[in-house]
Amino acid sequence: MQGAWIMASGESAGRIMLTGMERNELDKFSPQVNLPADFVTFWSNTLLESRQTPAHIQLQQVNTPIETVEFYDVSFPGFAGESIKGWLAGAPGFTKREGQPLIVEYLGYGVGRGVPGERLFWPSAGYVHLIMDSRGQGGDCGTGGATPDPHPASPHAFGFFTLGVENRETYYFRRLITDAHRAIDAAATLNFIDPKRIFVAGASQGGTLAVCVGAWHQSVRAALSDLALGNVMYGVSHNNHMPYREVQRYLRAYPDRYEQVETTLSYFDAVNFARQAVHPAYFSVSLSDEYVPPACTYSIFNEWIGDKRMEVYPFNAHDNPNLHHLLKQHAWLEQFC
Repeated sequence: MQGAWIMASGESAGRIMLTGMERNELDKFSPQVNLPADFVTFWSNTLLESRQTPAHIQLQQVNTPIETVEFYDVSFPGFAGESIKGWLAGAPGFTKREGQPLIVEYLGYGVGRGVPGERLFWPSAGYVHLIMDSRGQGGDCGTGGATPDPHPASPHAFGFFTLGVENRETYYFRRLITDAHRAIDAAATLNFIDPKRIFVAGASQGGTLAVCVGAWHQSVRAALSDLALGNVMYGVSHNNHMPYREVQRYLRAYPDRYEQVETTLSYFDAVNFARQAVHPAYFSVSLSDEYVPPACTYSIFNEWIGDKRMEVYPFNAHDNPNLHHLLKQHAWLEQFC
């Protein structure tokens, strides 16, 4: 689609940007994402099945040269009770103090939990910080993952976006979204956490998971979601980057499966979780994002029925939140403390 050159709000006449549509169009953009009649039932049953395994979390302290933050290697039961890894961090001695706020962070596409010490802002800012590993991911970028995905791999395009897409029961993101919910279940059992101050956060795929969990998990107080991927089929039609390109490639190989793919994806599109939202959320969007069209993030924001705020960065690309934005997120969370 031919982009529109527009003036960034508050910028001088000499500074312009390229985006898919004008800002006022994004503010009013209404996504054409079908909401399955049994969407809530499907997810309620999916989560109920995995919750047959009691929530618990195992902690093993690890040594690092970082003296200002203490780290634990953790595992908890995710989809079908399968073990999911993560890192838990906080100020030294944090497991011996009560009533602390917690942020559960989900990771971007292809990224694993890495090594302890890569994400220091939240544990340095007074929060207990849980990073959830993304099953099967971590071998594409970053510093690696530690959680396998022990499920059969049907024929699919490179990546995870079409893995099991022929059926909602087998789709990869059914497992990953369930893992993300179960991370909250497990974290809520920690006796040093304030159960009224549990937050979720993430960027890109992680921002999408923050939406899918933060919209309606009863233990979540609020969500921080950056550069989230919603309105997936719109992205497939308007963007040639991963992960949308995976769906394009899959449908070139299986052109007769378009309707089935669209139907399956509707059960996992963050837009439909946003339509169920009951919690506050703080979003951000980069209008110069080359990987996630701004309209895809606005699709989620515009459908979010809970309290919401959007931070707009006209000239930012598809980057992790920088310190400017992290400080804004921290200030926004203060209202809940």
